[in-house]
Amino acid sequence: MTRIGRVWRKSVDGRTAALYLLPSIILFSVFVFYPMFRTIYLSFFLTDQTGNAAIMVGFENFVYLLGSSEFQNSMKATGLFVLYTVPITIILALFFALLANEKLKGIGFFRTMYSSTMGISVAASSVIWLFMFNPSIGMFNRLLGVLNLPQIQWLLDPEWALLSVSISTIWMNIGFSFLILLGGLQNIDEHLYESSRIDGAGYFYRLRRITLPMLSPTLFFIITISLINAFQTFGQIDILTKGGPSQSTNLIVYSIYREAFINYQFGTASAQAVILFLIILIVTILQFKLGERKVHYQ
Repeated sequence: MTRIGRVWRKSVDGRTAALYLLPSIILFSVFVFYPMFRTIYLSFFLTDQTGNAAIMVGFENFVYLLGSSEFQNSMKATGLFVLYTVPITIILALFFALLANEKLKGIGFFRTMYSSTMGISVAASSVIWLFMFNPSIGMFNRLLGVLNLPQIQWLLDPEWALLSVSISTIWMNIGFSFLILLGGLQNIDEHLYESSRIDGAGYFYRLRRITLPMLSPTLFFIITISLINAFQTFGQIDILTKGGPSQSTNLIVYSIYREAFINYQFGTASAQAVILFLIILIVTILQFKLGERKVHYQ
């Protein structure tokens, strides 16, 4: 084929590929790229109640937020929430996945139970936990009463509210993490375990030297996804606490919602969204730079 023929062929292939990608490009443009650039644009403006840009203020929205005690409290609550939920969710999911990976009679029932939280929506789960945390009829306070322990205002006490929401979030997220980790465990070559058993290796040695290294790509993925999801938590906050009491559970996504759709300050809400995007971006980059070094790819 001549050089002109090769160029023409590549041009045809390029146009064909673009044609196949066009629906995805349109969807991404409408639902991802346009909202993102619109948010960045509005973060430099004061807006009217309809969300239209009114007065350009440059970086004043960001300066205001960084000096705002309410925003700082929101950032602190978000950081604590991520710290409470992500490590515990992954550790529990890994523990359950290791149990469910054993070849025992009836283990399929437990696999279904462990992953069942995936089939329940955030709204339904939050309503269930709302009743469980109820100070009068809730299960937890009834259990404390049986044990002659003082009652706790789970969702009404600033010292307990964030922890209570974190407990419900761990329960909601554990099914997805469990299922992904179980899939990763079942993809590990069984011959590695057989060889180690022949050499006399014990269970914990195999766990440390075979299971965790071979599972590291799956762990890396689930940690990344869990961190991003934790920063974007909204549903359970809205149903359980509405950001209270005393702003103790006012996570940054809920703060964005309140600022935009309750206070109608779309400019500062957009600035918060940009800051959240930068935080997630930095955390993700750091994780890829530092965490991926310990990932063992086959």
